[in-house]
Amino acid sequence: MTNPEVPSPSPRRLEDVPTPGLGFDSAYLGRPPWDIGAPQPAIAELAERGVFGLRALDCGCGTGEHALLAAGLGSEAVGIDASPRAIALAREKALARGLEVRFLIWDALDLASLGERFDTVVDSGLFHVFDDPSRARYVESLRRATEPGGRVVVLCFSEKVPGDIGPRRVKRAELESSFADGWTVESIEETTMSVLLAPDGVPAWRAVFLRTAGAAGA
Repeated sequence: MTNPEVPSPSPRRLEDVPTPGLGFDSAYLGRPPWDIGAPQPAIAELAERGVFGLRALDCGCGTGEHALLAAGLGSEAVGIDASPRAIALAREKALARGLEVRFLIWDALDLASLGERFDTVVDSGLFHVFDDPSRARYVESLRRATEPGGRVVVLCFSEKVPGDIGPRRVKRAELESSFADGWTVESIEETTMSVLLAPDGVPAWRAVFLRTAGAAGA
């Protein structure tokens, strides 16, 4: 049966075909805890400093707040997510706000298939869901989608988040080692990530990596 909330896919258009996702699609039947209905403050602060370039990709965009933020600041913006429900909601937001953003159902581990490169890629809450092999594939996927000299911004849980429920906790050294080949660290800072279940947010890292010009396989 066709779900009326999800646009009918065309089998000949990759961007409209659900890809093997991370199992989060059902979360959008309600409101998942990471969907705060606004850009993450840690990302919005960077946006105010002019971090978004001419072309911006919101990777694992959910309902699209960071792609919409980029579009509102004048970037040509694209948002990708493996969840059809999230993409449907993001498209509704763009229409309601009068903003032009391409929202695509896509696998973040295969960004090369987009055939595009971006000046800025934003990852808010995606990096920390991958296991180690997928993490390496993901960073390579980011490299292929980022212009030489472009930036990748990562906002992820830090090891200071208490308990073990939810995404993986990430140490600073893990960020540094994951982006060691073909990247330069611009900054890694302690910050907080806003989530609905924690009024004061949770401890997080905000990292900015520069894609090295002339890296192998560029």
